[in-house]
Amino acid sequence: MNIAFFSYKSYDKQWFDQHVDSDNYKINYFRVKLDKSTATYARGADVICAFVNDDLSKEVINILSDMGVKMIALRCAGFNNVDLDAAAAKGIPVYRVPEYSPHAVAEHAVALILTLNRKTHKAYNRVRDGNFSLSRLTGFNLYGKTVGVLGTGKIGRVFADLMHGFGCRILLYDKFPDTSLEEKGYRYVDLSTLLKESDIVSLHVPLMPETAHIINRETLKLMKDNAMLINTSRGGLINTEHTLEALRNKKLGYLGIDVYEQEEGLFFHNFQEQIIDDNTLALLMSFPNVLVTAHQAFFTQEALDEITKTTLQNIQDFNEGRSNENIIDTP
Repeated sequence: MNIAFFSYKSYDKQWFDQHVDSDNYKINYFRVKLDKSTATYARGADVICAFVNDDLSKEVINILSDMGVKMIALRCAGFNNVDLDAAAAKGIPVYRVPEYSPHAVAEHAVALILTLNRKTHKAYNRVRDGNFSLSRLTGFNLYGKTVGVLGTGKIGRVFADLMHGFGCRILLYDKFPDTSLEEKGYRYVDLSTLLKESDIVSLHVPLMPETAHIINRETLKLMKDNAMLINTSRGGLINTEHTLEALRNKKLGYLGIDVYEQEEGLFFHNFQEQIIDDNTLALLMSFPNVLVTAHQAFFTQEALDEITKTTLQNIQDFNEGRSNENIIDTP
């Protein structure tokens, strides 16, 4: 079985080559992003292996179908880049990796909080330059603060537990509450209450029509003055322009993001010697109270191992006609 692997990085090849059954599966690696101009690279492939920013729109899926592609294997959890109706119409099942390391993402959210609060990134650079002063490095105790968790899936639950370990009061919001969390002393509240009472708000909901721009001008107004906002889920959860307004007006005290609504074509690439043609991102990064990382929350050895094994298992199950809970249902 031939697999066309798009948007690959060296670490992808390292992990997949280590685990693939090379006697039965051949992987052709392509550095390019999958879109309508590169879809023909998949000619002769039975399976497409794609990542978060690959384009699996109706137009691309039609091209893939015409070339005989039988399956789409996403090596990620999110699938908002896939036209599921178009895939279903062509009889192409779409599989994903629903979870690879909730701890990896949750721990990165905590890292953003600690870095923004205690300014360790600034202290590191200062000390390397011989500046040992403590001016403008004041932080605050996490102990006793209220943390609002939007989304109590596996990542949200791990994050809540981690922050509870710091002695934080935990507020939760989810359309489908997990009552077992209330036994730990956490409390489910409505969205407005969570925003009004939380010192730190962390987003762990998937990107869907009902959650798109859940953080906007109106919800930002509900937040505490000088609160911290963290997003390690999907960039589209935040209205970036409205968030910039809140930063300019000093309503929002801190912003830590590992995802960005317009990250496609930027994240996962090196532009160190180039001008980044994104004025919004450049403005965001100019704020001293904003921390941006490039979609690295998932990036641990354990997560890469799980992504690789689950993706290859999905492909093998499809090839051998076995049922698999990782197939994405058509809406």
